[in-house]
Amino acid sequence: MDQQNLFHSEFVFPFFLSGDLLLITICGTVPDLRAEQMSIEGCCKDGQKHGNDNKDCASLPLVSESTTCRIVQEQCCVTVLEDNMCTTGINMAKDQGACDSLFSNTCETKTTKMCCDCCLLGKSAQEKGLPCDNNLSVGYQCSLVSRACCVDANLCFQPLSDINECLLGASNCRGGERCINTEGSFRCQREVSCGTGYELTDNNICKDIDECETGIHNCGPEFECQNTKGSFRCLPKVKCGVGYIQDALGSCIDINECVSQTGPCNRGQVCMNTVGSYICQRNSVNCGRGYHLNEEGTRCLDIDECKGPDRVCEGHGCVNLLGSYRCECESGYNFNSLTRVCEDVNECRHYPGRLCAHKCENTLGSYKCSCTNGFKLASDGRNCDDLNECENNPCSQECANVYGSYQCYCRRGYQLSDIDGMTCEDIDECALPTGGHICAYRCHNTPGSFHCSCPVSGYTLAPNGRSCQDIDECVTGTHTCTENQSCFNIQGGFRCLSFDCPNNYRRIGETVARLARSDTIRCTKTCQPNDIACVLDPTHSVSHTFISLPTFREFTRPEEIVFLRTTVPAYGSYHLGSLDVKFDILEGNVENAFDINKRVENGMYVGVVRQVKPLIGPLTTVLKLSMRNLTNQGDSGQNIVNVHVFVSEFWF
Repeated sequence: MDQQNLFHSEFVFPFFLSGDLLLITICGTVPDLRAEQMSIEGCCKDGQKHGNDNKDCASLPLVSESTTCRIVQEQCCVTVLEDNMCTTGINMAKDQGACDSLFSNTCETKTTKMCCDCCLLGKSAQEKGLPCDNNLSVGYQCSLVSRACCVDANLCFQPLSDINECLLGASNCRGGERCINTEGSFRCQREVSCGTGYELTDNNICKDIDECETGIHNCGPEFECQNTKGSFRCLPKVKCGVGYIQDALGSCIDINECVSQTGPCNRGQVCMNTVGSYICQRNSVNCGRGYHLNEEGTRCLDIDECKGPDRVCEGHGCVNLLGSYRCECESGYNFNSLTRVCEDVNECRHYPGRLCAHKCENTLGSYKCSCTNGFKLASDGRNCDDLNECENNPCSQECANVYGSYQCYCRRGYQLSDIDGMTCEDIDECALPTGGHICAYRCHNTPGSFHCSCPVSGYTLAPNGRSCQDIDECVTGTHTCTENQSCFNIQGGFRCLSFDCPNNYRRIGETVARLARSDTIRCTKTCQPNDIACVLDPTHSVSHTFISLPTFREFTRPEEIVFLRTTVPAYGSYHLGSLDVKFDILEGNVENAFDINKRVENGMYVGVVRQVKPLIGPLTTVLKLSMRNLTNQGDSGQNIVNVHVFVSEFWF
């Protein structure tokens, strides 16, 4: 088969279910071939035969060259297959009550699963007592299957013996007309548009909708629905008796015959309404307000209210009028013609902002002015002058008068209270967030100020009044060292030091009374003749040096404290006999707080001792350092340096 003559398509076939037309969408491949001529009925019967045999409707042997015959043959085949698929789905819904086994999404199972699911909808509506003609938007085909299963009607699938020209688009109906299929033919019928309250029947006739029967009216429970052409009417269930009329809610209300009727009573009578009726009474003389009946009862006389016991214009002048009176009101009052009394005039409301500078308070017949806080009423009784509150000393220290108020402020070292805004409270400078940095050692708060102090011994307060300066006892002569000892000043104190060289070593230099930080005491090796052990001792010299360190308050990086300088060139030649120098810490490295590095300065090796961890004083240790000379023959000797480290208790 030529692949270019195959194309994938979807067709809509007529499928009859319980007398209604069901449209089913089928997938397939249509070959474009030609066969011998044959009648349309013969083409359909051939397709139905292959459909009953479950043949592939997309590859049927063609029986005619006509394209119409080919289409009819395949459509009639597919219709039979679709009938069988839908019947299978409906039977599964009725027998098993579920469609879970139809899980695949192939073109063949779509129709079966659709009919099964829609049949379950109809059965569910029947079980719940719901109407079978529901308005769910589930599609035309699904609605037909659901309705058929709901009424439990036997599904009747009729073989397709007639060609539906309307479905195939073979009709020649014009715009505004609709195609109606008939047995063996079709007819065109003009579309009719029905108005509100009507529906179009299959015969193209507008039929009245009975809103009362279908239940789509809006009559309340107190009314009965009566259908009319194209609409409906709500009639009250309760009928009102004589003398009553029914309102829009169906309630019976009394009719006032005295108003609704013209002259219900005879001349000389007065009509009086009653519930459900009315009565007529003889008319009598009735004097109006401000008049009274004379003794004979024949006419009305004026009442002089000004002379009556009611004292109608009490406190004001009264003028009698026919049938009434008038009050001549005093200043600050107005006469009310409705209540007929003199009423106070609220001047503050009638003349806002014009009578008083600040506040206006109404009084009977007048008003009075007053001032807001911070002001006093002026001599004219209307304006307000500023009040100097500072004259009454409201503040604990200083007061500044401002317009309409005052402001308290405090002297240096005090702050205004947040509670009353008038009292000055001492500022505790030592407790401020920066208090720890105000004084080097200790801060003492005083009223309005503060002062700093230093440790009782070893320090003195600096001229700035905040820092602590170390006292050099070795300079001031306040130490207690003997003549054979050397005084070494440390932070916050001093040490009396004396050193003796070990055997076979001789001290270079004399003992000094005061040792500075850079001073070094050195003992060099001096061997006796024939003292082989002394000669073989690799240590050439033993030195002592001194350093005083604080207790670092913030230790953020290593501190270089001692430099061991050598005369060994960093890049010496082999013939010079010296190649390298090695530096080590042998003893006294408390808490591994120190290390020693080697570096080159000015072409010579230098050993740098660093403090790498903080130490908390007071603490004393002796770092025993080794400097070994390395040659191409190995170690050629070493020099020992003892660094006496004194860590102060304080950071300053």
